[in-house]
Amino acid sequence: MKNLKILGIVAFAFVLGLGVNNFAMSQSPASYKVAVVDVPKLVESSNQVKALKKEQLKNIEDMKKFVENAKADVDRQSTDENKAKLANKYQQSLVQKRKANAESYSKKLAEIDKKISNIITKKAQSSGYDLVLAKGTVLYGGEDITAEIAKEVNKK
Repeated sequence: MKNLKILGIVAFAFVLGLGVNNFAMSQSPASYKVAVVDVPKLVESSNQVKALKKEQLKNIEDMKKFVENAKADVDRQSTDENKAKLANKYQQSLVQKRKANAESYSKKLAEIDKKISNIITKKAQSSGYDLVLAKGTVLYGGEDITAEIAKEVNKK
């Protein structure tokens, strides 16, 4: 859940940066074409994010099984010394598994974020939008293009 918040913040910052950049480069304020995108909704509805969540749940279950099997193996040892050595070995292995899982998750999440950002940029450019803002920051105005972006996100 924390990573999804981070993804939302990163996507918001990108969209805001895109908007500020386009805003600064436009010449006539009266002719701005503004769009809004509900970034959290995009993330929530993304098939890739759903698949990543499912994969993450499977990895968590696999780690739980690993810990259960490790505990049973340690309990079967006859001496305290053997138990300590084996517990240390399993602990190191678990740390490596967690690290690899976290790195993989972060990498995949960054790829999804980049994809969504690219789709928003391409849609803004192809539709002639001068400014694209995160929907949560806009009180009034702007054309909501969230549904169009969501279709593109889930198409690929």
